[in-house]
Amino acid sequence: MNSSLLSLLVLAGIAIFLILRLRSVLGTREGFEKPAPRPETVRREARREFEVIEGGPDDDIIDHVADGTEAAKALAAMKLAEPGFRVSEFLHGARGAYEMILMAFERGEVDELRNFLSGDVLEMFETVIQQREEQGLTIEAEFVGIRELALEAATYDRDTQVGEITVRFVGELTSVVKNAEGQVIEGDPTEIKRQRDLWTFARTMGRDDPNWMLVATDG
Repeated sequence: MNSSLLSLLVLAGIAIFLILRLRSVLGTREGFEKPAPRPETVRREARREFEVIEGGPDDDIIDHVADGTEAAKALAAMKLAEPGFRVSEFLHGARGAYEMILMAFERGEVDELRNFLSGDVLEMFETVIQQREEQGLTIEAEFVGIRELALEAATYDRDTQVGEITVRFVGELTSVVKNAEGQVIEGDPTEIKRQRDLWTFARTMGRDDPNWMLVATDG
């Protein structure tokens, strides 16, 4: 074996030895690898990850009340007590409840209201309906729609887990009052009037019963 061949074999052996050593230290890489990120990119990614962990404003809340207000804090506490609670879904339900309760009251259908009103509100409604009946008055009303609906206030009691939400409604309806003889003494069946109400609904958060009760009214 000549000296040139011997030298090549020695160099090849050294090269193989170095490759094996590098693999043992660095490991084996497969496929395409992205270049190492710049320091600024690393800082931005870390900041985004921190923001995700900490959490940002809840659109389901700030779409209806200003961020950082007492109402926003109360709604956030309700969500902690009941993770499935959604403000938008509540307001959708409040819209339907407003029409149902308002029209049942106008028509004097007390039995339709018992499961949706607190004791105080039910008593007040019954008193007004009874007074109308004693005077021989009846109301014929048709619901047209809700022109405005807005979340006005919210509170949450952590001890009792009772949440209360106040909603402002502007409803539109036709209504006439008739006496015992069936004569119209007030209103016009062709005239749409607006009715403004401020209603407060309450519910114990975290319970299986999903129904909110009307606990206070203010026109």
